[in-house]
Amino acid sequence: MADVAGRPDWGALRNMVADLSRATAELPEMQKRMLAVTGTAWSPDRMIKAVVGPRGHLMELEIDPRILRQPNSKALAASIVQTVRAAIEEAGKQSNEVLNDALPSDLRALAGTDVRTFVGSHDTDVRKRLEDDHG
Repeated sequence: MADVAGRPDWGALRNMVADLSRATAELPEMQKRMLAVTGTAWSPDRMIKAVVGPRGHLMELEIDPRILRQPNSKALAASIVQTVRAAIEEAGKQSNEVLNDALPSDLRALAGTDVRTFVGSHDTDVRKRLEDDHG
């Protein structure tokens, strides 16, 4: 944040401080919006519905009783996991929207994509990414 002569660009710094002040003042509202986020997904056959909260924790799981007519525990488990993951992705998208609305573009650039990647990722994907990054 310096001009050609190497002097600080006070106007840009003032703008950043103003943006930060605005974002800080809006934190309580952003927190309320983040806590209200839910993600809902249905399995492709519409037999399973999953609802997750803002951190991806399973809040509701509905299983149509017709699925038990042809019991297949492995297929049922796979379908549940797939549906919950889709709900988590939906919650992550909503959380990203809240963050993008609340944070000024300068602060979003400073935060980088790691915050958004973490918020919008399933725990198993985050774990795998960490393992890949750290050997």
